[in-house]
Amino acid sequence: MADVTMWEDKKVKAEFEARAKARFGELQAELAGQTGVVAIEPKSGDYFVAPTLGKVDAAAYEKYPDEWIYFVRLDNPDAAIALPTW
Repeated sequence: MADVTMWEDKKVKAEFEARAKARFGELQAELAGQTGVVAIEPKSGDYFVAPTLGKVDAAAYEKYPDEWIYFVRLDNPDAAIALPTW
């Protein structure tokens, strides 16, 4: 089960999101022109891109089962959320 500290501790969540947003910023030029959703694992910097949330989650789950991942819609970066893979 994913560590629930992400929802219980605002500082932990803020640090996670800050790392993920920084990594997304690094990737934006590389991801330009692509559509779908990117899933970012902030500790490693690994990322996955797929057309839908379900597909990108499946790709992330293979390497990071039940870990917190930052999901961002490429057409709307404000549509982002931290979720554990499922």
